[in-house]
Amino acid sequence: MDLHLEDKVVLITGGSDGLGAALVRLLRSEGALVAFCGRNEERIAALAADVAGTDGGHGVIGMRADVTQEGELAAFVDAAVQRWGRIDGVVNNAGQSSALPFDQQTEETWDNDLNLKLRAQIKLTRLALPHLRASGGGSILNILAISGKAPGANSSPTSVSRAAGLALSKTLSKELGPDNIRVNSILIGLVESGQWDRRAAATGVAVDDLYKRMGEAGSIPLGRVGYASEFADLAAFMLSDRSAYISGVGINFDGGTSPTS
Repeated sequence: MDLHLEDKVVLITGGSDGLGAALVRLLRSEGALVAFCGRNEERIAALAADVAGTDGGHGVIGMRADVTQEGELAAFVDAAVQRWGRIDGVVNNAGQSSALPFDQQTEETWDNDLNLKLRAQIKLTRLALPHLRASGGGSILNILAISGKAPGANSSPTSVSRAAGLALSKTLSKELGPDNIRVNSILIGLVESGQWDRRAAATGVAVDDLYKRMGEAGSIPLGRVGYASEFADLAAFMLSDRSAYISGVGINFDGGTSPTS
């Protein structure tokens, strides 16, 4: 299936590692022009070089940016617009799990989580919106977690931030629909990622063994963790014109784990 992503300009936060990096690779292979950001300069440079292709790297921008800082996000958006003149898609992917018993949390715990997840999505969407409108529409994709729909004990602040992100996606889908801008969410369950890879390395466990144990020990009906490449397939479809009549939805990517649809 041709996703019609050739020369589409897509911005991805948290794009230097794990799920974000898998999406960067797939979009570039589909001919999209991709700007991604992260915080680890070594991983950013390695991924940018890996997907540079035969155009001398014209089709990719890898930048260090802290998504909690609006000035750095503005520079990220400006770099893409200055090179390619438009924006067609935005993927708010930056974030990491933060889950503690409520009585162990502080105001700093909450501020850090809300700034990294919810407020970063708001900032980048606000910055990109004029360019999406100027392009005649596009797609915004917010990467959340299934705890945003089905929170468990000791799952905050992440579950609360992700639930707010789901509400943000829904309300924006209604506001921006007249501009032909679609807004959707993907809610992640147990999926292979850079965070898990680093945890395996830190504990001296083979990463394949860790994923196998996680898949078997958890309550995943399909009996395994998800693959980053499978996430990329779904995200690319949601960014493409092939999903042109899909907006305002939160898709579970969790192997059937969540009790809610």
